Amino acid sequence: MPRRPNYDKDDLILRARDLFWRQGWAGTSLKDLEKTLSLNPGSIYAAFGSKDALYGLALDRYVHDGATSLDRMAQEIGPLATLQTYPRAILENDKAAARACMLAKTYMELSPQNHALADQAHAHLVTMETKFEALFAAAQSSGQIASDHNPNQLAQRYQSDLLGLRVSAERPDFDAIKTADDIAQGLARL
Repeated sequence: MPRRPNYDKDDLILRARDLFWRQGWAGTSLKDLEKTLSLNPGSIYAAFGSKDALYGLALDRYVHDGATSLDRMAQEIGPLATLQTYPRAILENDKAAARACMLAKTYMELSPQNHALADQAHAHLVTMETKFEALFAAAQSSGQIASDHNPNQLAQRYQSDLLGLRVSAERPDFDAIKTADDIAQGLARL
């Protein structure tokens, strides 16, 4: 009778997410996964099927955590305050494995190869953009944003600003917090 694995699969996905987030798909070897997960190659493949499958689960977890955080903030402080606070919050997240967005990093790395994980990252980027659009629409409905703005266009611009901010934040000479505050102030003028 096969023995049951003695590991927490969710914890393994979190550890793999952070490794992939820092190093990317190509930059993460099986040896890196073995060391980070404290599993041998056979156990990794038995648990997840393949490196791609594990990476896909890591992407799903990444977007789930980001979306949950965004939803929690919106419930606590409202839509416009969430949009204003979120850029700084993602920069100040001391649990983040990297400052740059894992979805954007994956898309940029793997889309030239038409890799399925690039499609998955793209779909998750669209999911987040839709969440931002809903927040802009809610802020507009509550009178916090003028009615002449298009929530979809605002969401696309906002996501673009966030992605640029997060990539730039990787540079040691870039004042990411000031730029995050500039984004928040710009939203106050809508």
